[in-house]
Amino acid sequence: MKKEKLTFKQNRMYTILDEATKLLIVKPNASMNDIAEAANIGIATLHRYVESREQLMIHLAMRAIDVVNETLQQVKLDEDRVEQYIPELIEALIPLGDKIYFLGHDAAVNYSADIEEAYLKLREPVLHAIGVLQEKGFFRSDMDKMWMVEVLYSILFLTWQQVITGNIARNAAPALVVDTFYHGFAAK
Repeated sequence: MKKEKLTFKQNRMYTILDEATKLLIVKPNASMNDIAEAANIGIATLHRYVESREQLMIHLAMRAIDVVNETLQQVKLDEDRVEQYIPELIEALIPLGDKIYFLGHDAAVNYSADIEEAYLKLREPVLHAIGVLQEKGFFRSDMDKMWMVEVLYSILFLTWQQVITGNIARNAAPALVVDTFYHGFAAK
């Protein structure tokens, strides 16, 4: 798939949104001034891109959905090697831990019907894959698929945090998440 070339304004907007996401995770009550500072722009520039905090939150949710969706599209479920889907998914999603956290924890996701619908649609391929893995005996069939997705997303966010703070090596993170997701903390 050919990527379209982004304009300066689009690139700047994405930078603002990405920096705002990171900041709002650690400081949920951050002011618009704080957000502008995190994005290395002035408050007037921020207001040229978003008129209000509410509008910013909607843009943040849609950006997170777009980025995660783009990544999910690249990880295909091959039913002949279904057991590889979760490890490939984990490796692709760890760098997006901030986006996943934002989608799971920000009220804007549940505030807008459009965002909530897009977020639920975003989960469909993962829910389907977990269902297939349950049918083939890789996962317990007595557990709710949504619960399993929530646990996976929580582990992904925690791993992203640990990689960012330097507690887990980036290249070791996917295997750690896969092992934790499949085996928990049981002794081997």
